[in-house]
Amino acid sequence: MLLPGTTRLLQRLLLLSTIATTHATVILSSSGHDGGNDEGALVAFKAKITGHSGVLASWNQSSSYCSWEGITCSKKHRLRVVALDLSSQGLAGSISPAIGNLTFLRSLNLSSNGLHGAIPPSIGALGRLQRLDLSQNMLTGDIPSNISRCTSLPVMYINSNRGVQGSIPAAIGSMPSLTSLGLANNSLTGTIPSSLGNLSRLTVLYLRYNYLEGSIPAGLGDNPHLWFFQVAINNLSGLLPPSLYNLSSLYELSIADNKLHGSLPPDLGKGFPNIEKIGMGANRFTGALPLSLTNLTKLQVLHIEQNSFTGVVPSELGRLQDLQVLVLEGNEFEANDEQEWGFIASLNNCTGLQFLDIGSNRFAGELPGSLSNLSTNLLWLRAYSNNISGAIPSGIGNLPNLEVLSFSENLLAGLIPESIGKLTQLNQLLLDANRFSGRLPPSVGNLTGLSILVARENSLEGLIPPTIGNLSKLTLLDLSNNKFTGLIPKEIMGLSSISRALDTSYNMLEGPLPLEIGEIPDAIGNCRVLETLLLDGNSFQGSIPATFNNMAGLTQLNLTNNKLNGSIPASLANITNLQELYLAHNNLSGPIPGQLGNSASLLRLDVSFNNLQGDVPEVGVFRNLTGLSIVGNNELCGGIPQLHLPRCPSSTARKNKKTMPKSLKIAIPTIGALLFLLLFVWAGFLYKKFKPAPEATIPQQFTEMELPIISYKDILKATDGFPETNVLGKGRYGTVFKGTLENQDTDVAIKVFNLQISGSYKSFQVECEAIRRVKHRCLVKIITCCSSIDQQGQDFRALIFEFMANGSLDRWIHSNSEGKFGQGALRLSQRLDIAVDIVDALDYLHNGCQPSVIHCDLKPSNILLNQDMRACVGDFGIARVLEEATSKCPINSNSTIAIRGSIGYIAPDVHRETDDMFKDGISLHYYAQAALPNKVMEIADSNIWLHSEANNNNDKTHITRTRECLSAVIQLGVLCSKQLPTERLSMSNAAVQMHAIRDKYISS
Repeated sequence: MLLPGTTRLLQRLLLLSTIATTHATVILSSSGHDGGNDEGALVAFKAKITGHSGVLASWNQSSSYCSWEGITCSKKHRLRVVALDLSSQGLAGSISPAIGNLTFLRSLNLSSNGLHGAIPPSIGALGRLQRLDLSQNMLTGDIPSNISRCTSLPVMYINSNRGVQGSIPAAIGSMPSLTSLGLANNSLTGTIPSSLGNLSRLTVLYLRYNYLEGSIPAGLGDNPHLWFFQVAINNLSGLLPPSLYNLSSLYELSIADNKLHGSLPPDLGKGFPNIEKIGMGANRFTGALPLSLTNLTKLQVLHIEQNSFTGVVPSELGRLQDLQVLVLEGNEFEANDEQEWGFIASLNNCTGLQFLDIGSNRFAGELPGSLSNLSTNLLWLRAYSNNISGAIPSGIGNLPNLEVLSFSENLLAGLIPESIGKLTQLNQLLLDANRFSGRLPPSVGNLTGLSILVARENSLEGLIPPTIGNLSKLTLLDLSNNKFTGLIPKEIMGLSSISRALDTSYNMLEGPLPLEIGEIPDAIGNCRVLETLLLDGNSFQGSIPATFNNMAGLTQLNLTNNKLNGSIPASLANITNLQELYLAHNNLSGPIPGQLGNSASLLRLDVSFNNLQGDVPEVGVFRNLTGLSIVGNNELCGGIPQLHLPRCPSSTARKNKKTMPKSLKIAIPTIGALLFLLLFVWAGFLYKKFKPAPEATIPQQFTEMELPIISYKDILKATDGFPETNVLGKGRYGTVFKGTLENQDTDVAIKVFNLQISGSYKSFQVECEAIRRVKHRCLVKIITCCSSIDQQGQDFRALIFEFMANGSLDRWIHSNSEGKFGQGALRLSQRLDIAVDIVDALDYLHNGCQPSVIHCDLKPSNILLNQDMRACVGDFGIARVLEEATSKCPINSNSTIAIRGSIGYIAPDVHRETDDMFKDGISLHYYAQAALPNKVMEIADSNIWLHSEANNNNDKTHITRTRECLSAVIQLGVLCSKQLPTERLSMSNAAVQMHAIRDKYISS
């Protein structure tokens, strides 16, 4: 029981307590939590930024940080930063760890800048974060695992930071709010964590363009909300989990460019009711396309190229009425009659179809007339490298929007239809390597948007249509290896747009060489920029026009095998960029112009089999025995001693020179001929008497090398019967075994060709021909070969090479999950030695052997390391000797029409970019150039730094020299990879510079 007045006292105390509490709350909200820490975090962030577009100019204390550009503060929590958005502002520098102090931050967007360094682990402290976007920067290092502490985060994008490496943190699978995860276009390794299957809200998963391996976790197929699934361009293997085929929500399935295998399930069409895009090209899938595929009625894009799919293409494809892109290229699909070609008629229902590629399959028979009834929206139609016969449908002109039309490498015959002239939007017309006859229709002159016209290797005849002169955008014209007659129309020779190549070689053209080609300026009034001019193998007469010297961009001029006369114009030496000049097998006379020796660019000169006279110069190209051919000119004299030409007589001696009696002129050749005949008969007798047995025969290329004879039985014994345990490697055309030849103590590598594979015979002959011509310390040494019969009476071919104890460079720069070898095992000094060996090998192949050899498949797996870790280039299975290449695949051509070798290769032995980050004007060349000179450590392999003694010892001098060394190597790569061949460093100069870099670094 309360005393009187107690109740009133308690009421007053309660009121005072309430007032005091309210006042304290006001004080706290206005002082202790006023956002002061946020301002400090922003100032620390700015301190780490070394460059920007001016966006941070407002970041000063003259105004509240809530008004700074890119900053958004909370309306509810006064002065607390909730958004930091500085995307696409040209930021450079690193991300300050102080970013973790912005604890109210809901959105952090620093995408599309030039930020480098590591991702701060302190981001894990941002518990309120709703969006994190660090894409398209130059960040490096691992993804911090404690980023998983952002448990409320729905959107996380760290795409396109090629320096980001390591594995995907498994802890990301414990972020329950995550709906969009983008880790594409980085350098991530390891496997896809199975924990990602726990992200039940995930709708978008971007993992493409990394180095991920292993199988795709089955749990990812259990997510009922997954919409985008992109894991293309990795090293994933195994079967697709069956659960993945049942994702009813899936819009895009992108698994291309991996090592996945298996066949598609028969009920494929039941599991993807909403699918619009399927990309599964460049894998190892087999089997037929299931008929149920045609139930995917929302499908717009189907990419299944570069697999091993077989059978007939379902004729009901027309049910996919929304289809826009269909790419079947590089499989084993068949069609031999009208019924099997039925899918083309069915596609007439796909009114939105824009891209159709059926190239490089096994399609045969005649093209159906229904091809002409495809969608008028069609942009690309490619059917190259098949066995298609018959004629091009005359209605081909019904596809008015075509930009690319390729029927290359088929058996098509008959006339090229006049209606082709209706395709006025064409950019590329490729009709090469068929059996077309008759005239090239004049209607091609209507294709005013055409930039590439290739009709080589057919039987086209008559005059070259002068209407081609209407094609003002034409950059490449190749009409070689046909039966064209008459003159080259002056309208064509006057086209200023032709810059890449003009090739009319090996026809029946005649008359004088056209003057117009050197007289017509380009579109902006400069000298002609044509790079390659091939007029060889015709019947051109008269002299070489002096106007050719106006073609400043010319790098290769081939006039071989014509009927040209007169002298060689000295003005040819004025062609600034000329590297190759071929004038052999003509009727040229007079002296060789000494000015050609003063040309700084000229690397190859062939004037053989003419009537040239007088002194051979001794400077420039005339000192390069591998790049000079002067044989068949019996009145030449002088030159460097290695040419073994007679000394040039003095003027007095020439006056007193007596003429050989006519009777002696007749007698000497007659006696020589008789002696030759006797020797020939005697050689035939010896051959019959001592002819070797078939078991011992070897190719002519190797008899010239005097290699020892070896039989199939010797190979069988050397390898212990070809067991799998002795396999060193496998390639397209055969298998390499480790073995030991009888009576020899050293191991050898034995390349056994699989003659059941189409092209293996040719590969064997090509490699024999190439190896016969080359011998260098940086090329794998050939010991012998075997051309014999196996135990089943089948042909047997093998090459025996020196054994390379340390395997391929590929094994040393691509580590596996067990850490065996791997790039971290290579020190910088070893990398420099290997680089020197490779450039030495290429310099020899291109410039040091005669004729030159283009490897055509240079890649890490074809570079082998010996016991001392020195590199040797091997595998010449698709090499080209330059004599063959000059008319078909010019060494300086930019054309990609005749690309040979593996991905990453473009002639002649130069890198080709395949990374998805290199697009929209960004190239590997640009990427490397942009890093020079201060950011080379950010683009170089981090293992160089991690395993450097300079790093471990914190030796600042050594650190500086290491950075300088890497900068020099990258600068050399930039010089060798310029867009125009005329701007690139020559291989000889590249080798000299690489030696200088290596010697300077190692000696220091």
